Amino acid sequence: MNRLLCLRNWLAALALGAVVSWPVFGQQERLAGARQPVKARPEHRRLAPGVVKLVNPARQIEESYSRHNVVELLAVDPQFDWAKEVAFRHDVWALEFRFKPMRMIWVDVPQPSGQMRRKLIWYMVYSVRNPGKVMHPVLGDDGTYKVEYVDRPIRFIPEFLLEGHGAMQGGKGFTKVYPDRVIPVALGAIRLREDRTRRFYNSVEICGMIPVGQTVWGVATWEDIDPRIDRFSVYIQGLTNAYRWRDKPGSYKKGDPIGTGRRLSRKTLKLNFWRPGDEYFEHEREIRYGIPGGVDYEWVYR
Repeated sequence: MNRLLCLRNWLAALALGAVVSWPVFGQQERLAGARQPVKARPEHRRLAPGVVKLVNPARQIEESYSRHNVVELLAVDPQFDWAKEVAFRHDVWALEFRFKPMRMIWVDVPQPSGQMRRKLIWYMVYSVRNPGKVMHPVLGDDGTYKVEYVDRPIRFIPEFLLEGHGAMQGGKGFTKVYPDRVIPVALGAIRLREDRTRRFYNSVEICGMIPVGQTVWGVATWEDIDPRIDRFSVYIQGLTNAYRWRDKPGSYKKGDPIGTGRRLSRKTLKLNFWRPGDEYFEHEREIRYGIPGGVDYEWVYR
């Protein structure tokens, strides 16, 4: 079609007595293409300073070891002094965590009945980066341990839990807990809103090894949040493998399965939020990071 158009224009100009040259078909297209710059890889959306919050991993040397009585052996013979105050040591890693405060978006979610239902989805965009420097206890020649820092890939398996607090009529308070839900239809809408050039993973897709220096972006989503909630916290596990454990005195008896009465607590990030709104108009602009008279975030064991 373009060649016929060029030929028609050339014949019209020739009939008018104009001095023209026969066009080289395709040359104009090549020249036009040469003038156009090569399309570069699209840049990710630039965010204003302070939009993304960084959490300090707060790693401590003391997390790489602990001392406990081996209750299973002491139940056999309480005179086993070598089974008392035994040092347990292990490697400790921590991921660098960044996040954007809680947001909301309306999405049509399919129901078991086959129909669609419009729901208000709460979500949090975050990123994790493997900074390396895993704390690794090493036995020295003098019989004491020192910690070396090594770089290695880290397996990330996150778990998000939203714990909300509110008040009912009459002033009686309540607490509700919501696990992170994988909502595939919400992920596309969130990506279009946040950054269509970036790949976001849900809490299942993001599970895997993260090489040293690599950053991965994810989204945690919740649905059916009680609109009466005015204070809530998000607990995040999987950012570190630090843990604590204790044996309840007298809970283990000879012949019991190993570990009976033992309680394991994992180091967990707790993000605190405040929502000074009402239950009739839910909007993300009402959500504040941090709580009045409290901290924005803290590391807890649970």
